[in-house]
Amino acid sequence: MATDRQDAGSTATAQRIAERIKGTGVRIGVSESLTSGLLASFLGAAPSSSDWFLGGLTAYATPVKRSVLGVTADAVVSAESAAQMADGTARLLGADLALAITGSGGPEPQDGQEPGTVFFGITAAGQKEPEVHERFFEGDPETVIHSTVAEALELISDRLDKLLAERGTR
Repeated sequence: MATDRQDAGSTATAQRIAERIKGTGVRIGVSESLTSGLLASFLGAAPSSSDWFLGGLTAYATPVKRSVLGVTADAVVSAESAAQMADGTARLLGADLALAITGSGGPEPQDGQEPGTVFFGITAAGQKEPEVHERFFEGDPETVIHSTVAEALELISDRLDKLLAERGTR
């Protein structure tokens, strides 16, 4: 099954993040809509996660995105929303690196976005504006969710490398 292979890859990426972050003092936080906490579960299961993973916020409902994370974007499945979610996550958790996910998993479109459309907002300490990445994943909702988590972990890994290089840590 594709999700079993994806989950194995996600576990490996989370372990790689744990190895790189060890002893750096960098702390990670996430907020999730589409993935409903699955990303946080991979990060929380990684080695020594209690030293670097602050936690995850599941903001599935639009009112939660607005009241908790400060999303003002008209469409919650949008680049603007992902950026606002990342900023809200960093602020609420005090994270050095924060990633947020919002998207349309299907089977119906949401906010004018086709199923499989996902927006990732990612920000790190000292960054003026969050980066936003848009991706499209084929498949049923379960496949889209697992593909999204795999991509989120890769984005965290890449941004962590940049952050550590900026700090001269590694």
